Parts: sequence; structure tokens; C-alpha cells
Amino acid sequence: MSLRQYEYALAIAEEGSVTAAAERLRVAQPSISQQIRALEQELGVTLFGRTPQGLVPTVTGRAFLKEAEIAVSASRRARAAARAESGDLTGELVVAAQMGLGSRQLPVALGALRRRYPALAVTLFEESDPADVERMVRQGRLDLALVNATPQRCGFEEHRLGVEPYVAILGGGHPLLAAATLTLADLADEPWIRFTRGSALEDLVSGALREAGVAVTTVARASQIVTAVRLAAEGVGITIVPAAAIPPGCEDHARTLEPPLSQPVIAAVRQHAGPAETALLDLLRQQHWHDA
Repeated sequence: MSLRQYEYALAIAEEGSVTAAAERLRVAQPSISQQIRALEQELGVTLFGRTPQGLVPTVTGRAFLKEAEIAVSASRRARAAARAESGDLTGELVVAAQMGLGSRQLPVALGALRRRYPALAVTLFEESDPADVERMVRQGRLDLALVNATPQRCGFEEHRLGVEPYVAILGGGHPLLAAATLTLADLADEPWIRFTRGSALEDLVSGALREAGVAVTTVARASQIVTAVRLAAEGVGITIVPAAAIPPGCEDHARTLEPPLSQPVIAAVRQHAGPAETALLDLLRQQHWHDA
């Protein structure tokens, strides 16, 4: 078995066909087909099944691909670490962020990283469910993650950056905009725009409402922060979002909460971090964070 075979198998799983995988990897289709057949013969299993929608991994194939992805990621990190010794930082850095955390700071840090190391590729995932970030951590897919709690027993080190404050968003002309701060009780009689059930944002808001003993009426649910803010700004209902995630033009619709509602922002970094992870962590620390 070889890393090249692993990369071919992963590409087929993502693209759904040998043809598409060959185009993405810029490799001749017969070469990929031959390598996958040889891999299946060596393993003594069938990795892919053919369906009307294309090639899909078998049960055995899915188990194999999880380990193959870890091996390929480790290989990329090893190559990047070796090249970094000469000052040429290359390879791929894989980052995930829990939705709403570092919405303003992370893009700035990644932009600076890109300008400093143009040959370094960065793959970014934004996940609404912390369990998805933890799953990727445990699978060995991530180099750095922005979370509010470091996954336990996973070989990642915790670096606290600050806190992410949350604010209420109200429609233009709403009477409550006259106040500098609002309590959850002030918002009890308002229609609410909530987030997808099971998401970190929904869990935070639901927990805060329960703790305050406030029952509200939900008129809409959104999966994206920008959508929730836009709906609230147009008067559909009120919502609560991370302050850093407010899109431009909607700042005047935001009001702080009393008592404050916030979450810690933690950079979880792979142990024995390489130069790429270290560089991004340093750039993140240079950003403005509340209570840093």
C-alpha cells in the first residue's frame, strides 16, 4: 500500500467517480483505476460499490478511508515540517472553527498567514455542532480548532484567546433600541429567531433562557448567523448572536446584554505543533479579543 493509493481512494470517495477524481488530481483515469484495483486485491476487500449516483464507499471502505485520511494528513504535515526548516512553509494546514467563534479575528489571521506563506494551503471548516469539530479532532484531521472547550484526551493543547460576547439584534426603529443594555426578561414578549436545534448557538441561547426563567415564541430558525441577523434587522424577530459575527451595516441594531452572555474562545492546537500551527496561533494571539 502507498500514500498515493490512499489519496486516490479519498478523491474517489469525495468526487463519487474515478473520472472526476482523475480530473481533480490531474492523473490519467486508467492509472487511478489500476491503483484502486491493486489496493483492493492487496487488502482482500471491496472499497467502493457502484450506485446510480456513482461510486460510494462500502462499510469496509468507510472504515479504511478514516484511517487513510489520518495517514495522508500526517504525511502532509511531515513534509511541511521538513520544508519549514529551509524557511519555505508549504503543505496543508487544516483548521476548524465552531460557528460564531472568531468570526472577525480568524479571517484576519488567516489572511496574514497567507501573505506570509503563499505556498501554504489552508483548509477551513466552520461547524455549527461542537461534536463535529471534536469528531474531526479525534480522527486526526485537524491541526488547529477554535472551540469553547478543548476536546478531552485527544492530544490537543489548550490556548485561551479571550471571550466571545453575545448581543441582541433588534429591527430598525424598535423601541428597545433606546436602551444601552437589555436583559433577557426585556425580550420575553418578542418574537424570536432561533438557530438550528443541536447547534452550539441554539444550546447557548436555550440555556440562557432557561436560567433566566424566560419563555419565548420562536418565529424562525436559521442555520447561519448572517441570516439570523438580517432577519432580525428587518423586524422579523429578535435574535442573539456573537458580537464579532455581526455583518457590516447591522452594528446599530445590536445591544449588549445584562448580565453579560459570553463564551470562552480557545485555540486547540495539536501537540508537538509544527511551524504552520505555531504561526497561525501567534497571529490569532495578535488579534483583539475581549478579556484576553
